[in-house]
Amino acid sequence: MAEVESKQAGAIAYREATPAEDSGHDPLLCIHGFPEGSRMWDAVLDAVADSGRRALAPDLPGFGDSPPDPPGTWERQVEAVERFRSELGLERVALAVHDWGGLIGLRWACDNPGTTSALVVSNTGFFPDGKWHGMADIMRTPGKGEEFVAGFEQGAFGELMRSQSAGFDDEAIASYWKAFESDAGRQGILDLYRSGDFPKLEPYRGKLAALDVPMLALWGGDDQFAPVAGAYRFQKEVPGARVVVVEGAGHFVYADEPGRCAREIVDFLSSAG
Repeated sequence: MAEVESKQAGAIAYREATPAEDSGHDPLLCIHGFPEGSRMWDAVLDAVADSGRRALAPDLPGFGDSPPDPPGTWERQVEAVERFRSELGLERVALAVHDWGGLIGLRWACDNPGTTSALVVSNTGFFPDGKWHGMADIMRTPGKGEEFVAGFEQGAFGELMRSQSAGFDDEAIASYWKAFESDAGRQGILDLYRSGDFPKLEPYRGKLAALDVPMLALWGGDDQFAPVAGAYRFQKEVPGARVVVVEGAGHFVYADEPGRCAREIVDFLSSAG
């Protein structure tokens, strides 16, 4: 089996699995959501590398082992993806995204047409009429957001993560807590959510379809934050997109069913070429 290694590209930490024999296909670039980091993709990186394709997952600035790079806005994170791609000299990639990684990664893909050869979208959205859930609304509200992130402590964070998925072990939780360890990190979280105005996606209408690349919408069927209807909306937006619903899994589908998700992605990429 391929070994997942921790590496560094400029100020961005990342995890990578390299195949023993490269098939020549575009590498897979995986963009995490909130509050996770690159570690969420380990099972996917391992399986994709075993299939003969290089696989990489950065820690976005302010998450995991990447230091904050203020301001931590949506736009700044999109820029970070392009800096990472350029730093490593990646010409074209297959792209996998989850949660906030979808808003960031899909915006990057649309802003840089020709750099993406396939898309895997999971438990996210990319629609100008989107609505935020309750915790996001708190973080977007001045005063309430500061109080929320300032009052968060590691034990409560661990309990919250375990309540969402039994797949979050102590090592994963410790890694994801790093986003909250500094004042700059906590401010970056507020920056991200407060920059997350869905009407910014109005100019992107039709741009996913215009990329003209295969898409897999891989979704946890019991997601309370990004309901499964979103998977079918992506299918409507991108004709021919494949939808796979992992029944019994929630929002953190890669923690709930890492092996299943890895197999589905390998199968999709094999058919996508």
